[in-house]
Amino acid sequence: MNRNIHLFIAFRLLFNARFYYPIFAVIQLDYGLTMPQFAILNAIWAVSIVLLEVPSGALADRIGRKRMVVLASVLMVLEMALIAFVPLGNVTLVFWVWVINRVLSGAAEAAASGADEALAYDSIPEEDQKILWPGVLSRLMTLSSLAFVVAMLVGAAVYDPAFLNRVIGCLGGEGNFDKETVLRFPVYLTLATAICAVIVSLAMREPERDSGHDESCSMWGEIFEVGKWILQKPFVYAIILAALVHDSVVRLFLTSSSEYYRLIDIPVAWFGPIGAALAGVGIFVPKIAEWLVRHRSIRNNYSIVSIVTIIGLIGLAFAFPIWGVLIAIFFRFGMGLLNFFTSNYLNAEVDSRRRATVLSFRGLALNVGFGVVSGMYALLLAGLREEGEESISAFRESLYWLPGFFLIMLAAYLIWFFRRANREVPNEHVHPREH
Repeated sequence: MNRNIHLFIAFRLLFNARFYYPIFAVIQLDYGLTMPQFAILNAIWAVSIVLLEVPSGALADRIGRKRMVVLASVLMVLEMALIAFVPLGNVTLVFWVWVINRVLSGAAEAAASGADEALAYDSIPEEDQKILWPGVLSRLMTLSSLAFVVAMLVGAAVYDPAFLNRVIGCLGGEGNFDKETVLRFPVYLTLATAICAVIVSLAMREPERDSGHDESCSMWGEIFEVGKWILQKPFVYAIILAALVHDSVVRLFLTSSSEYYRLIDIPVAWFGPIGAALAGVGIFVPKIAEWLVRHRSIRNNYSIVSIVTIIGLIGLAFAFPIWGVLIAIFFRFGMGLLNFFTSNYLNAEVDSRRRATVLSFRGLALNVGFGVVSGMYALLLAGLREEGEESISAFRESLYWLPGFFLIMLAAYLIWFFRRANREVPNEHVHPREH
């Protein structure tokens, strides 16, 4: 158990804490892309996951979770190598290389999604899973926040030629870095972590388990059966839908946060320290989330996520110069709680035989939501941008639309929940302290 848990945490850190995150939108624009192309690439990434998410989860349940985790890390190496070495100048070539990058990235996410978590969860003795898993999640999220602090600071620092030149000057050297030279530094660093992820994934061990698969049933037949099982469990897909409603809008902001910082007059050199500070806030989220799942009901916990999200979206619409950066705290806090709650409640309801497939259905739902919202957002940006107007103006106008869109989605979910799933919430999640 300890071996796989430690390697699972290490894999997540290497796979997710990427050095280009603090300048994710900016780096694509500096490669020569536009904001509408950036939104299109987000949609392509999500569609890639949608097409591969569930089949990869079913494969993990059939052929082993370790093999899918290894595949995910290899795909990460390929996706980073593409943008690390693509020649710049030809915008069409650069765009299509980024398209391939997004497809490979989506495939890597799909291969890892469900498989790594299922491998770790099933490495815990069955009688201890519900007790120990919140602690594993808490440790993972705390270390992930620390890893993000490092990735944000280092990623932004190596992207700033002036900062690098000052550092080299202080060391007695002569810095002559320019923007073109440092453009790929965060990508090179992420490529190195991808190679480390391959090494970590190869060290994992497949936990012994009874797969319970009917060999006469095809993979697609099993996917259909698991989908049918989910639909027969209103509480299970209530968790998945709740995650979709919140994740799709929050992730839209997180992927374009660097453009928001640029809008509110934050210098690019500060993107990294800001990302690090927000990741530092995330260090405190796991313990709060762990306490909430042990002492509060599921309704109470998801209500907190909804409140935090709507406050953040409303604050975002004001786009306060400089001080508007504080709004990002709400999204980091809300997303941390959401991920913790979803993993905890969903794993507790699923048996080992179908765990990776069900977790992949969760990933599928989240990325369908994100893909649809990203596509709609791209259309919104295109509609708001007048001819000759800068992209930043359309981006500013688009922020007014997000709170209303989220409230419509949340209202639709609550109507469905109270009509279909309210009575299916297990008692242990309504009164966890009594349980």
